Amino acid sequence: MFKKFILLSTLTASLLFAEGTFENIQFEGLTQISKEVALETIKLEKENHYTNEEINEAINKFFSFNYFKDISVSTKENDLFFTFKEYPFISQLEMSGYKTRDDELEVLYNSMNIKKGAMYTKKRIEAAKNALLAALDREGYINSVVEVETEEISPTSVAVKFNVNKGEEIIIKKVLYKGATVFDDSDFETMIANKEEDCCFTWFFGQNDGEIDFEQLRLDSPRIRELYLQNGYLDAKVSTAFTKIDFNTHSAQVEYIIDEGNQYEVNDVIIYLDEDIVKSETIYPKLKLEKKDIFDIGKLRKDQEYIKTQVANQGYAFAEVKFDIKPNKENNTVDIVYNVIAGDKVYINDVIISGNSRTLDRVIRRDVYLVPGDLFNLTDFKDSKNKLQRTGYFEKVDIQQKRVSSDKMNLIVNVIEAPTGNLIVGGGYGSYEGWMVNASINDKNIFGSGLDLGFSIDYSKINTDLSIALTNPAIRDSEYSGTIKVYNESSEITNYTSTYGDRDTSATGILVGVSKSLGRHIRAGANYEISDTSVTYALLPAENEDFITSAVTPYINFNNTDDYYLPREGFMAGTSYKFAGIGGDAKYGLSNTYFKYFYGLEDLIDYDVIFRYKNNIKILTDNGFMPNNMSFALGGPKSLRGYESYAFQSNDEANHPYKNFFSNALELSFPMIPSAKMRWGVFYDYGMIGEDGFDDIKRSGTGAFISWNSPVGPIQFIFSEPLDEKPGDKTSSFEFSLGGSF
Repeated sequence: MFKKFILLSTLTASLLFAEGTFENIQFEGLTQISKEVALETIKLEKENHYTNEEINEAINKFFSFNYFKDISVSTKENDLFFTFKEYPFISQLEMSGYKTRDDELEVLYNSMNIKKGAMYTKKRIEAAKNALLAALDREGYINSVVEVETEEISPTSVAVKFNVNKGEEIIIKKVLYKGATVFDDSDFETMIANKEEDCCFTWFFGQNDGEIDFEQLRLDSPRIRELYLQNGYLDAKVSTAFTKIDFNTHSAQVEYIIDEGNQYEVNDVIIYLDEDIVKSETIYPKLKLEKKDIFDIGKLRKDQEYIKTQVANQGYAFAEVKFDIKPNKENNTVDIVYNVIAGDKVYINDVIISGNSRTLDRVIRRDVYLVPGDLFNLTDFKDSKNKLQRTGYFEKVDIQQKRVSSDKMNLIVNVIEAPTGNLIVGGGYGSYEGWMVNASINDKNIFGSGLDLGFSIDYSKINTDLSIALTNPAIRDSEYSGTIKVYNESSEITNYTSTYGDRDTSATGILVGVSKSLGRHIRAGANYEISDTSVTYALLPAENEDFITSAVTPYINFNNTDDYYLPREGFMAGTSYKFAGIGGDAKYGLSNTYFKYFYGLEDLIDYDVIFRYKNNIKILTDNGFMPNNMSFALGGPKSLRGYESYAFQSNDEANHPYKNFFSNALELSFPMIPSAKMRWGVFYDYGMIGEDGFDDIKRSGTGAFISWNSPVGPIQFIFSEPLDEKPGDKTSSFEFSLGGSF
């Protein structure tokens, strides 16, 4: 006997077959949940007697999953069958007329609660459409229209496309700060997102286009009050933004009502903590906000974080630092009270590595400064993340704290690996070097071991360089590193001087080095290098040289930056001295000192701007025989943009070498296409070079650049302008560089 009953997609459907006992319960067309979960959900078991009401209740439970558009129930030979028709999946998702970048779309789709692989329902699509319209409204696009196209790809999948017709955007013509006397409009503009439109060239960097963003508008009042709190005005009150919109002209006026109050000075700072953990007397001198200072909420938060770090460094991972601001309105002073709740000491239970499909666990673990059994230390925790980010093996590093008991935690090290192996074949044209060909095979994390192996060849009109090098940054996972490099270099500099003519130089050599970590950010070592060099001059062959250079170069470097490819904080510094004369013919000294500083401004201005500064000073000393080719040159992307490479290369026709070199550069870097890792920026370079001093020649240049961290390495396109060129200078307005870094 066969009976079949169809239940339409409604929760009030009833069953119209005889109650009974069934030998088995079968599920057909069910992919979203397992049979075991289905049985557990409906709580039906075979060979039990069931009523119509119980089976109907089971169906209602299935509908509550929102996975099914139809469910049918039937019986056959004493078996009970549930047959499901599931909603299709969204296999393709597209947006037209609105966001285009992948990172922006990801955020947008998350806000719409929709993604590829999600189940398609009309309710979900309608909710996503409404969320998209709300996002458009928040960004100031009034009366936008969204149409949704749905195409069936297969019986189980659909493609969904959102077609957006953005409404007219509202432009802010005027922003009024009523009641403000302490600050002017430009001060407020540094804090808020919604600024009034500038009079002209709104497309140019630094100009305001005036486009209203309603989502940010509700946050602008607290931002204005933040400015007052940073300058001691504790009682300042700022109204929510009052917006007047003219829909005929699609323009708006934004108005804030401000009651500034009085400015407060710090009367006292008090810290309550367990003196057995940290002595408060050691903390007070490090605080940024002290007695007699004008109150500043920004400094207070930094002090709060500093106090927490000192306590957490003693193992109290979940310490809380609460502050209380006690104003005295009679004399406009304020007392700041910090109350530290240390909690329990926390030890590391385990360090779990995830996300590394290639890099060996041990390579990651050696850069994590906390191991199982260690007492938690917040500084070690932060430094571990920065150290891993500096290796260049990973695009992103995230270390999470997972508490497993009152006194134990796991560290979950999540990494997203970066491509570290490159096969590069490229080329281009430079104003000085002519046509250039670059080819290299390099992997700075070969087989995931952390070893750096590379072979490269660079060819141009004036240079041919070949090298093969192997570096182990942690020999047997120790604090020692080692390097070996074999190279052949040749160059031809035209018009070296009118006396000597063209100069050809060729050198073949080998370099071996070893270094040791002296601390978390400091490394010291030494390289030994031996090379055979030949120098020939077109016009004075009598001055040709063939010599052996045997040199040792001790060095020490410091690096506490937060990223290998794009640092936003920290600095690098180092110094070395090359002593040639350990045997061989050449006898000279070369000192080289550099400094690089990075500072991200996003916390200050809510925009990903990076300030960068670097300088380099080099000095040559003649200790008996300094070859004629030993002379510094100034100009080009590596030293002075706005001038050709080697634009300034010798002192006079008697070939007195330049033995002193100084260059420095200032840059501001801005995001361009974040998803493609492209940025743009502006720069100012200044350099000096001289024979006995540094100032025989002084030049500067400025301009803009586009940088791209491409799959084949860093590439820069440089548009430059010399600022103080003199007649005869070899200037350059465009150059590019491959493989360099700031």
